[in-house]
Amino acid sequence: MNGPQIHQQRWQHALKAVAHRVEPLPMTRATGRVVRATGMVIEAVGLQVALGDSCRIELPGTADHTAAGSAHDYAEAEVVGFAGDRLFLMPLGEISGLMPGARVLPLGDGSVNASRRFPLGESLLGRVVDGTGAPLDGLGELDDAPRAPLATPPLNPLSRAPIEEQIDVGIRAINALLSVGRGQRMGLFAGSGVGKSVLLGMMARYTRADVIVVGLIGERGREVQDFIDNILGPEGRRRAVVVAAPADTSPLQRLKGAAYATRLAEGFRDDGKNVLLIMDSLTRYAMAQREIALAIGEPPATKGYPPSVFAKLPGLVERAGNAEPGGGSITAFYTVLTEGDDQQDPIADSARAILDGHVVLSRSLAESGHYPAIDIEASISRAMNAIVDDGQRRQAQGFKAMFSRYQRNRDLISVGAYQPGHDPRLDEAVRRYPDLEAFLQQRIDECATLEASRQALSSTLGGTP
Repeated sequence: MNGPQIHQQRWQHALKAVAHRVEPLPMTRATGRVVRATGMVIEAVGLQVALGDSCRIELPGTADHTAAGSAHDYAEAEVVGFAGDRLFLMPLGEISGLMPGARVLPLGDGSVNASRRFPLGESLLGRVVDGTGAPLDGLGELDDAPRAPLATPPLNPLSRAPIEEQIDVGIRAINALLSVGRGQRMGLFAGSGVGKSVLLGMMARYTRADVIVVGLIGERGREVQDFIDNILGPEGRRRAVVVAAPADTSPLQRLKGAAYATRLAEGFRDDGKNVLLIMDSLTRYAMAQREIALAIGEPPATKGYPPSVFAKLPGLVERAGNAEPGGGSITAFYTVLTEGDDQQDPIADSARAILDGHVVLSRSLAESGHYPAIDIEASISRAMNAIVDDGQRRQAQGFKAMFSRYQRNRDLISVGAYQPGHDPRLDEAVRRYPDLEAFLQQRIDECATLEASRQALSSTLGGTP
C-alpha cells in the first residue's frame, strides 16, 4: 500500500469518527429569546424545557469578536419556574451585557433531560469545588471523574439500617451526654459568633469516618480558606471534599452547593463508606430558596419564608442517614443560625422537627469564656437511648439533673441567700458544680475519645449513677 492510499484511509477513519459523534445530534435545535429581566429572574419564550433543566443565554462577545460578528459569550441558567409559555430562568452567576431578545439554548438536545451532571467519586478527595462542581483549588480539572445528576430516588425508610452504633466525635460533652449514632442527623443551633464553626472543625478533625464531605453554604468567603488550612489541616483534607458556595454567589448556586455536597456523601455511602457530612449552614440554604421563590412570585407564608422552603428542608435532610444493612452511612451535622438567638425562628423550629437531635450553643456561655458553649439543658440526642448502655444513660441523666438543679438556684447562690443543709441534693450540686463545669469545657486542640469521655463522666459524678 502506497503513501496516498494510507493517507486516504486515515482521512476516512477520521471522518467516520466525526460522523459517529455527529449522528446522535438533532438536525434542528430549538431556541428561545429573552423578553424580560427583573432582578435575579430572566423570562424567556419559545422553548419547552422542563423545570430544573439548564439553559445557555447568549451574550455579546468581546469587542473584537463582536465587531466581526463571529463569537458570543454564554451564561448558564436554570429553569426555576414557568407561567404559560414563559420560562423563569435564574443564572448561576452574575450576568453583564444581557440584551432584549438574546437567544436562549437548552443545555442538551432539548429532547432529554438537560440538567447538569456533577463530578463524583474518590478523585474528588482532597479537592475544593464550587456549587457547580468546578474546581476552586487550582489543582486541575475533574474531566475523568464519573458524573451524575443531583437528583436521586429516595431510600425506602423500611430498608434503612437502624442507628445502633455510637460514633466518636471527639467532644467530651457530646460523647457522654448527647451521644451520636452512626447515621444520625444532628443540628447545631446557635446565633452568630458563638463558636459553631470551631465546634464543627473539632468534629471534622476528631470524628472517625472514612470520608468527610464539607458544605460551606452562604458563609463568609474568608472562612473557606480558614476552614481548609486551620481546621481541616493536611491530614483531614486528604480524606475530605469541600463544596464552597459563599455568600457572594447566586442563590441558585448556594442551593446547588448544598444538594451537591449531599450527593457526594450519597455516592460515598453507596460505595459502602462511613461518611461524615458537615453543612454550614442549613439556614443559608433556606434563605437561598426563599430568594428564588420570592423572585418568581411565590407568596411568603411565615416570617417571609414561602411554603417551598419548608418543603425543601426535609427533602435535603432525609437524604442523609444509613443505607441498607451492611452498607455505608452518612452521619450529618447541620448548623442552624438562630437569628437574634431566637430558638423559635421558623427555620430553627422546622429543622428541630426533622433532625434526630440538636446541640444548642449559648451566647452567655461563650461570652463567659466557656468553650464549647454547649447549653446541655437545651440539647438532646434522640438516638441516645438506643446506642448507650443503662449505666451511661443513668449517669447522663444524673449529670443533667445535678447541673440543672444548680442553674435553677444560681441567683440565690450568687447573692448569698443559699444556706447549706436544707436541700441535700442542692448541697451536692453546689459541691460538685466546679467539676461539672470543667467536664463540659474542652480545649480546641484536645480530643476526648468515647472511653475517655465515659471515664470522665463517671469520675465527675464520683462513680454514682
